[in-house]
Amino acid sequence: MTDLDSFIRALPKAELHLHIEGSLEPELMFALAERNGVAIPYASVEDVRAAYAFGNLQDFLDIYYAGADVLRTQRDFHDLAAAYFDRAAADGVVHAELMFDPQTHTDRGIPFATVIKGLLSAMADAQARHGISSALILSFLRHLSEEAAFETLAAAEPWLDQIAAVGLDSSETGHPPEKFARVFAAARAKGLRLTAHAGEEGPPAYVYQALDLLQVDRIDHGNRALEDDALVDRLVSDGMTLTVCPLSNLKLCVVDDLVNHPIDRMLDRGLRATINSDDPAYFGGYIADNYRAAAVARGLTRAQLGQLARNSFTGSFLPPDAIAAHLERLDALL
Repeated sequence: MTDLDSFIRALPKAELHLHIEGSLEPELMFALAERNGVAIPYASVEDVRAAYAFGNLQDFLDIYYAGADVLRTQRDFHDLAAAYFDRAAADGVVHAELMFDPQTHTDRGIPFATVIKGLLSAMADAQARHGISSALILSFLRHLSEEAAFETLAAAEPWLDQIAAVGLDSSETGHPPEKFARVFAAARAKGLRLTAHAGEEGPPAYVYQALDLLQVDRIDHGNRALEDDALVDRLVSDGMTLTVCPLSNLKLCVVDDLVNHPIDRMLDRGLRATINSDDPAYFGGYIADNYRAAAVARGLTRAQLGQLARNSFTGSFLPPDAIAAHLERLDALL
């Protein structure tokens, strides 16, 4: 392990942009398919990995939804999240905010309760075994209707005290944030925090919509905000956190090479950028891999890496006292 690796893993950090279904490694996909008697369109783990050559976001989503079909039982969702937490602990994650896509499962006939009970049990185990705190973000699929999102919010009603926020993910192009303004207002009225994918493949206008129409507390991705100086100034002034995912950006061709990634430019402009892994099983690495890849490609300093970790706590949905405690520990190491 290099000095850089050791430094990155030692940094206490929060992960704010992690789709738990996107942490389904091929080995676990095959194990769950066998456990549940589910046929999958791959002959081997190697075949699955060979399919991970994406030209855009939709190419990835097609495989992502096919893989999720092996998730059938509460035990499956527990095992999925537990495997993620084991990797996160090794990477120095002390708090994780997990996005989950209930519509991916309820549309297959899997009860909402099956999904969330499995995730919550793994979260409790992660706290006990690794000391990792965690929170859930219920993400609406933006390629579906706002009506379907309202139905999902209604299904979540018995569990709202265990859900921190709602989010918006899936195919961005052609599905602007404004499509979901009313359901986000309803979620806000229920006391939930709000976040949304914007400015990954979609234009800066989608970031404006997320801010003005959805009134989000956080922006997921946000890379394309850099195309609009006035928008950048606003994000800085508002202290808006961006949950940036370097390896995802590379794999989905948001950037052509990590040497051209804007993460350090974001920091230089005063943006509250963070580093996260998005869908790590599909994009080639968990959070430490993303820190390392960005550091090597952009020559990030230890001070910049520390700032990214700091931003991950200040941008989290943790209560202020928990944020302060994490920052005190982080500052002691820097």
